Amino acid sequence: MLTVAYDGTNYHGWQLQPNVVTIESVLNEVLSALLKEEIRVIGASRTDTGVHALGNIAVFDTQARMPAEKFSYALNQRLPEDIRIQDSREVPLDFHPRRQNSRKTYEYRIYNSAFPMPVYRLYSHFTYVPLDVVSMQKAAEYLVGEHDFKSFCSVNTTAETTVRTIYDIAVERAEELISIRITGSGFLYNMVRIIAGTLIEVGRGNWTPERMERILQACDRAEAGPTAPACGLTLVKYELWGGRK
Repeated sequence: MLTVAYDGTNYHGWQLQPNVVTIESVLNEVLSALLKEEIRVIGASRTDTGVHALGNIAVFDTQARMPAEKFSYALNQRLPEDIRIQDSREVPLDFHPRRQNSRKTYEYRIYNSAFPMPVYRLYSHFTYVPLDVVSMQKAAEYLVGEHDFKSFCSVNTTAETTVRTIYDIAVERAEELISIRITGSGFLYNMVRIIAGTLIEVGRGNWTPERMERILQACDRAEAGPTAPACGLTLVKYELWGGRK
């Protein structure tokens, strides 16, 4: 099992796709060359184009006898500088990162100022319209718990169910940077970015915090706000909570 950090700016997301470079394709290529066997990784979270990660999880099978803890060192000598392995360890043969009881934490960052700041342009969404963080937090609290999040996922989702559990969501400001940190059992396609886009509408004063409850109950993507840009989103943490689902 690899814990993978990456700057997603130059990649077409995590998942393997034809004719484009993805995080998964780079890991497969580098691992296959290192181990002299065909390697195909399985990721815990299939992040979108431009989304970043501090700790996504990837697993793979190999016949190699290299100690598990050495993989991080060997791979970091071969990977591009915008992908780095933070940890490598052995896990049971039947371990699948998307079939475990786990919690994922994402953070969406907004740079809220009169003018953009160049050093934040790749890792936050810029808006000059002042945002009311208190109202955003009030709206966010309606999302905590188990709900049908159909209003907050892409209409192209292939998920068997749109019910998910949100354990915690916090909206905080540190000078010009606003962070939306959300922890849940799992997330639908574009779910966090749509939540962020909806909270931004509340923060701008276009919608009241109470409207969030109506959006949630509608189970209609058209009721929620726009999908916020990918650059502001980072997968912060993946935590295991026991055995399989």
